[in-house]
Amino acid sequence: MPLSNLYTITTLDQAPGQITGTVQIDAAHPVFEGHFPGSPVLPGVVQLEMVKAILSKTFGKELALKEMSTCKFLEVINPAETPELTIHIQYKGDELLDVNASGKMGEKTCFKVRASFRLII
Repeated sequence: MPLSNLYTITTLDQAPGQITGTVQIDAAHPVFEGHFPGSPVLPGVVQLEMVKAILSKTFGKELALKEMSTCKFLEVINPAETPELTIHIQYKGDELLDVNASGKMGEKTCFKVRASFRLII
């Protein structure tokens, strides 16, 4: 099933070495019919894809995940209850980005990831 239109990046703020993005989730997307009927949960792989999408939009280039050293999913994200996430990213590097990212629902941290992404030139 294609995941297009599952989420939209609605805001993107930058500072040196930092990015904050707001993501709107479409709770009516068909992916939630199977993940899980009656209790929709945003898949963890989509949360990681959101980090990559924000980086890609910021740098205007495609990225590839090179390495993930830490990934923790701390809260279940039900898009019907929480259709908006704020993703904070700290990064360093140029063609190889070392990234620390977290996703929040209000004040609750729902995921944390530490990874390296390679810019595809």
